[in-house]
Amino acid sequence: MEIPNRSVFRAAEVCELASIQPYVLRGWEAEFPDLGISKSAGAPRIYRRADVERVLRLKHLILVDGLTLAGARKVMTEEGTSAPAAEDVEDSEVAAMMDEAVLAELREVKDGLEWILNVLGGSHTANGDFALRPPRVKAAKPRKDVGRNFSSGSKKAAAKKAKPVKGKKKGKK
Repeated sequence: MEIPNRSVFRAAEVCELASIQPYVLRGWEAEFPDLGISKSAGAPRIYRRADVERVLRLKHLILVDGLTLAGARKVMTEEGTSAPAAEDVEDSEVAAMMDEAVLAELREVKDGLEWILNVLGGSHTANGDFALRPPRVKAAKPRKDVGRNFSSGSKKAAAKKAKPVKGKKKGKK
């Protein structure tokens, strides 16, 4: 398998290179927590070249040699391929993998955090864009329709629709 000459890969790229489904890769991440790295909580994992090589080796041990995950871990530990060298991934490499929507969200979070720092430091903005004020609550108007019979439309209509009382009718004996 030819691995492209790059230092970082997305999960989808690793799955394509190894010809495995994403749920398989996630399962292997659970068994091998040092597989791939996450630059921040909630961010997608990225994989170093050494991680891609480990995934390919793991796939071979499980699918070709018929080992379990525990057996594959033991073999990889004996081979010295259990964990890649602690090489740092540059922030510029991670930024190159992010799309514009993620970058816009990060800019918005950054602006909000800077505003919070300014407020806590006492140098809040003069234009009052982010002033901390309680929300305005409109006073509730009293309801005029309380006690009305909505099914009949009005009190007069309700009186007309009233059924006569059963029993003797006037004028008949």
